[in-house]
Amino acid sequence: MADIVQQRLEERIPALEQLERVGLFTNKEVKSMLKRSTALEYKLHRTVQSKDDFITYIQYEINVLELIKKRRARVGYHFKREEIEYPIIHRINHVFRRATTKWQEDVQLWLSHVAFNKKWGTKTQLSKVLSSMLAIHPDKPALWIMAAKCEMEDRNSSESARHLFLRALRFHPENKKLYQEYFRMELMHAEKLRKQQQELEQAKIDVGEYNFSPEILSGKLAEVVYRDAAQKIKGAEFILSLLQIAAIFDFTKELQDTILQELQSQYVDDCMMWDFMAKRELDAAGAPELQSAKGRASDTDRREERCCVVYEEAFKSLNTEAMWTCYVTFCLERYKRKTNVSELKEKRKERLLRVLQSAHDAKLLQESFYKNWVQVLLSSGDTVSAAQIAITATQCFSQSVEMWSFSLQTLVQLESAEAGHLFQEALKHVNPKESLPLWQLQADWCMTSQRPEDTETFFQKGLRSLVPAVSSAMKEKYLEWSYKTGGYKRARKTFTSLHEHRPFTKAFFMMMIEIEKEQVKETPKMSNLRDYYERALREFGSSDENLWMDYIKEELGRHGNPENCGKLHWRAVKTLEGESVERFTTQYTLLQTGHM
Repeated sequence: MADIVQQRLEERIPALEQLERVGLFTNKEVKSMLKRSTALEYKLHRTVQSKDDFITYIQYEINVLELIKKRRARVGYHFKREEIEYPIIHRINHVFRRATTKWQEDVQLWLSHVAFNKKWGTKTQLSKVLSSMLAIHPDKPALWIMAAKCEMEDRNSSESARHLFLRALRFHPENKKLYQEYFRMELMHAEKLRKQQQELEQAKIDVGEYNFSPEILSGKLAEVVYRDAAQKIKGAEFILSLLQIAAIFDFTKELQDTILQELQSQYVDDCMMWDFMAKRELDAAGAPELQSAKGRASDTDRREERCCVVYEEAFKSLNTEAMWTCYVTFCLERYKRKTNVSELKEKRKERLLRVLQSAHDAKLLQESFYKNWVQVLLSSGDTVSAAQIAITATQCFSQSVEMWSFSLQTLVQLESAEAGHLFQEALKHVNPKESLPLWQLQADWCMTSQRPEDTETFFQKGLRSLVPAVSSAMKEKYLEWSYKTGGYKRARKTFTSLHEHRPFTKAFFMMMIEIEKEQVKETPKMSNLRDYYERALREFGSSDENLWMDYIKEELGRHGNPENCGKLHWRAVKTLEGESVERFTTQYTLLQTGHM
């Protein structure tokens, strides 16, 4: 090993001597570099090699290159690159090759090698690295795309890029992203050739000796890629992605027309095709640029109406929920667009309401759109219709907790007489295990707007629920309501009646503790507080270290007994489990030292 390291160090000496001779580094710096390099070389030649050692070595050498670059710029010396930088670059590539050979599965290592050669290496070296990487990782389409882009952009070789894409498609014949990037590459190649031809013509140079094929210039190679892709990958979404790529280039009108015609003929049953064709009407050529706001608004309204005509035409052959979703989404987007012309805003609202009603009548309106429908009606002040749609939505989606919650919130907000009946209907239809939001919503409604006896009946029903989450949540709400309506005595009575009926939440006990501490007229009874804490610890003492800390702080307070803190600490350490013990010990230590 020592012989190999010595050989590597001797290979560095000419470059280091040149650095010192030309004044880029001092003698002291060169010696320091040699010492550092010796340590790194020995690490690379150990019996058990580490990836981190290779990365450290590479990063050190790259830092040296960066420093040389800065020193050259500072002193204005730009010679002898072959004797200074090139050996370092060659050495880094050699170490990269060793690393990627040993850890072939590490894609990030390969990408680092590629990035290094893009910045410092030669184009030939870059191509070799890409080939080696793809030989090891042919199953990753993203690497093929990256390699093709490198060939196209860095090496200026469209032929190599094309060859890589064709190889990639053998491994991934139905990969959408590969076809999209291959299609884009062919169009970029055609655009580059067109610019070259234009520059030659402007320079009045005879282009006869240059081979500018009219077919390639017009994007025929891209059309071949499109046809191959269209045969292997079906779906309007993919074809539209190719059309959008083609639209970026200004010479592809004929290609766009071809794609558009085949899209319309082959995907009549795809809602995305109809959605695209409808939205095209917004960009269609119309009247000349109008100056007045009303004129522009009128023109916009005509365009939007033409879009609606296309959507309506689609329903003759494709009356599906997906198609209605596209139509409603379009109308909703247009409605949300800001405009200062009230007539246009009103027409958009009417159009949206009409389409929502039509989709509902066809029983093909998505759940989320009912919420938008209600919100639009509320914003326009039509509370009667909003309430009716909210009720209708619950009939269409009777098992949806979200739909019931939204509709009931709307009815409560509107103070509708139907709210009480619908609360009962909601609990009948939804899954009891998912009904907690409805119970909480009804509890809030009863507490604010119902008679005490009706509220009491509701809470008793909730306390008897077989769903643990519901019964424990209702205990909290019941205690809160008891305190608000009957004060401390009623809250104390309610807590006493419930404190033996599991399940509980920590919040239930903490609420009673806060109620006890709020008693201003009489000093809070420490015996009651201890009882509440002890009951809470019985349920949550094995996992909640904060509960123990709160109890200890209470004993350290004005009404507590500090002598009990030691016993509580001993009990907590014995009771808590897992990481809770460490957290408790840390908090207790901070409390004792006055940092908490």
